[in-house]
Amino acid sequence: MLAGLFFSRALLSLGMIAFAIISLIHGNILQQLKTFFTSPFLWAMSLLFVLPMISGFWSEDLSQWSQVVRIKLPLLLLPLCFSGESNVLLKDWRRIAFVFLLFVFGGVCWSLWQYAQDLDVINAAYLKAYTIETPLGNDHVRFSLLVVITIFTIVFLITESEGNFKRLTLILLFIVAAINVIYLHVLAVRTGLLCFYIGTFGFLFWLLPRSKNIKYFLLILIFLLPVAAYFIFPTFRNKIHYLKYDFSFVKKDIYLPGSSDGNRLASIKAGWTLLKQEPFAGVGFGDIKNETEKFYQATFPQMSHKDRILPSSEWMIYGSGTGCLGLIVFSFVMLVPFFIKGLRRNVFWVLLNIFIACSYLFDIGLEVQYGVFVHAFVLLWFYKWLQLKE
Repeated sequence: MLAGLFFSRALLSLGMIAFAIISLIHGNILQQLKTFFTSPFLWAMSLLFVLPMISGFWSEDLSQWSQVVRIKLPLLLLPLCFSGESNVLLKDWRRIAFVFLLFVFGGVCWSLWQYAQDLDVINAAYLKAYTIETPLGNDHVRFSLLVVITIFTIVFLITESEGNFKRLTLILLFIVAAINVIYLHVLAVRTGLLCFYIGTFGFLFWLLPRSKNIKYFLLILIFLLPVAAYFIFPTFRNKIHYLKYDFSFVKKDIYLPGSSDGNRLASIKAGWTLLKQEPFAGVGFGDIKNETEKFYQATFPQMSHKDRILPSSEWMIYGSGTGCLGLIVFSFVMLVPFFIKGLRRNVFWVLLNIFIACSYLFDIGLEVQYGVFVHAFVLLWFYKWLQLKE
């Protein structure tokens, strides 16, 4: 599955199918189902699939609805799979972590290599909302989120190992983390940077009663990093200039073709309009695309078709698809992880779920295959790993 995430959509699908068969076809399935239904975190995640599925009863475009349901199916299958008993040991979860780090770091190196091919052109393109090419089908939002998760996975591995790693391993982990931090600022994707700085502040707050030296180092680093990045990395600097330029049109409510923030704001307005039109049941997940298109035609007829995107917030997607119930349920699913006994005080678990929730404020990661897998696999992986540690 991890290999498929970076190399092939088909391989990712086949990996999940094989994993589901191995995990669900056995003689102890009834006990596994009992564990699933008695674990709020597991059945809550499956609601992200159940809501779109039942909206098929009032969706007119069943072809679009079936595509949405197919993409979201892992949100049901993977929690079911992970609810079973397993013989995976702590050392096995560490091995999975190292494989995960290897794939992401390889993707970072590949992306930086693409950037190095034509520095001047790409630097200039950042003034027009361009980003460096990334793995995951150039899904820079999801990839930047994975890079942030690898940074904090490295911190977790080091703290959890209690000094058991060899000196060379520690040096390599520090180098990978440092390169990933630099890459986040070169890539200059707001979702990744927002999560990184939220995570750094959160980790610093956690360190306050535990360390007198590291906290000051991190505090200085937090404030120096973006300043240094502005002067060192042209992509970061140009991205800030573009955002200021883009926001000047947003403030005046003027449509700018190709605008990043402008299109995102218009799409959220579309989602809010659909929610107000159908507050109880929503328009159905199968009709979100068509109804959003109608909104654009009526409100922004001058907008080009490539700029007409779905409501750019998962809260608005679930609200427009299944009404106020969808909005409430989605919020509930985002909050459940923070109340799991044994994990709610674990700083890494809390930060991980903050990263995931923040990424959905102005993005729709659960509407694409890679985003669905990243959400389900990463959370379930840490859910099992941290519980075993406890």
